[in-house]
Amino acid sequence: MKIGCHISIGKGLLKAAEKATELGAASFQVFTKNPRGLRPKKIDEKDAQRGREYCAEHDIEVVCHTPYITNLSTPKPDLQEVTIRSILEDLHIAEAYGSKGAVVHCGKHVGEGEEYGKQRMVETLNLILKQYDGSTKLLLENTAGQGSELGLDIQTLVELREATDYPEKIGFCFDTCHAFAAGIWNQETFTDLVDEMEKTGYLEHLYCIHFNDSKAPYGSRKDRHEKIGQGEIGSRALALFLKEARFEHLPVILETPVEDEREYGDEIEYLHQLKSNA
Repeated sequence: MKIGCHISIGKGLLKAAEKATELGAASFQVFTKNPRGLRPKKIDEKDAQRGREYCAEHDIEVVCHTPYITNLSTPKPDLQEVTIRSILEDLHIAEAYGSKGAVVHCGKHVGEGEEYGKQRMVETLNLILKQYDGSTKLLLENTAGQGSELGLDIQTLVELREATDYPEKIGFCFDTCHAFAAGIWNQETFTDLVDEMEKTGYLEHLYCIHFNDSKAPYGSRKDRHEKIGQGEIGSRALALFLKEARFEHLPVILETPVEDEREYGDEIEYLHQLKSNA
């Protein structure tokens, strides 16, 4: 299990990878570009190559995350066009960084209804993936269900993937906080959750776990990350993910709120303690 955290890409991939080593992270996540903007980003090919080589040498896994403001289900043609362009660019950047996957949030139907939102999301995914033949998977992340967000539960995510023309280009990223806030799992239902992942085929295409506690209570549908053990989920429940053999091959990435990335070092050490405790 490659335990790591989200790291700034501001100084380049190589510096981010070196920071991961400094923090004791075996994996790290970076944004492909400004998380709240869609301005195109030019890849620094030399830095990307050095970063890839460093990660290979130190056995560190990179995961990329696309900007928050794209919407795979937008009913507006101009916004759909921008979303397609942006995510295509994200996939190419993620590939240049050596990432197996680029995480994207599921769509929002913005008042058009859930069925419309799912159909539009599949349509947009098809338009993106028709134009991309690289090695990086587009990873659908489960949502907390705020507003008109789609993709809360395992079955829906599997159905969305299978409804596209390119399911082989799609994987999943599971967020512990989102699923708790959506009412999908808690300590008592953890085994049922993982069994469902396996039964539906979700687990086979799961590429990473976002590991976060939740400031908001179970079923609140509020996406509010918290440090591990300081939120509504708690350390005991979250430790179940760390000890689950079916997740052992995955990168587990902290996205907890920190004022300084150095705080992640202590939290990564804490996760190793949780994992090793009987």
